[in-house]
Amino acid sequence: DSAGNNFYGYENTIPVSLNEMISSTRAVVESSKHALVVADFPFGSYESSPEQALETGVRFFKEAKPQAVKLEGGVKVIPQIKKLIAAGIPVMGHLGLTPQSLHQLGGYRVQGRENPELIIEQAKNLEKAGVFALVLELIPAELAEKIQKSLQIPVIGIGAGPNCDAQVLVWTDLVGLTANSPKFSRKYLNLREEIGAAAKNWSKDVESGEFPNSNETFS
Repeated sequence: DSAGNNFYGYENTIPVSLNEMISSTRAVVESSKHALVVADFPFGSYESSPEQALETGVRFFKEAKPQAVKLEGGVKVIPQIKKLIAAGIPVMGHLGLTPQSLHQLGGYRVQGRENPELIIEQAKNLEKAGVFALVLELIPAELAEKIQKSLQIPVIGIGAGPNCDAQVLVWTDLVGLTANSPKFSRKYLNLREEIGAAAKNWSKDVESGEFPNSNETFS
């Protein structure tokens, strides 16, 4: 659902609709051959009941065809997780900073400094509920390591230090498209600058009449 602030121009992930997520997921699925595609449940599509979550999962699986889905939250979403898994839909968990709860958490803040044991307990409960992997976002590295060592399932970190089983880096941050990248990201390319320069050069060539030239014109 980070498509909200990376592609759709929203301030955060909260406004993203289910239809937008299905469309985005379907594009990824149809463009990939070997990747495990996991679709985020957007805000408002699973919180009210396990039945709502199952309805959302069925729509994803029938219309976008991912191999799994992801829900944010701990104990409060366990009934939804169990309902989905019972229906044959694999679920990934997500703890720490849960962006859909951004306003409740007081913004983009590191989680778990004051209540590390609560996050550890929630992680264990999610594993018992049947999630096949767990995303930990924006938590202290030491806490992430403790959680990783206490679980049998893979732990995937984003802003959770180096001691996770795998890492997330939003690709727009990776290639430098994001204007203000978060601290936990690393820019491997300044594509924002390169695209801007290319657009300026193209505009200059159009204004001067150099583009299109004879090689780019049909007779």
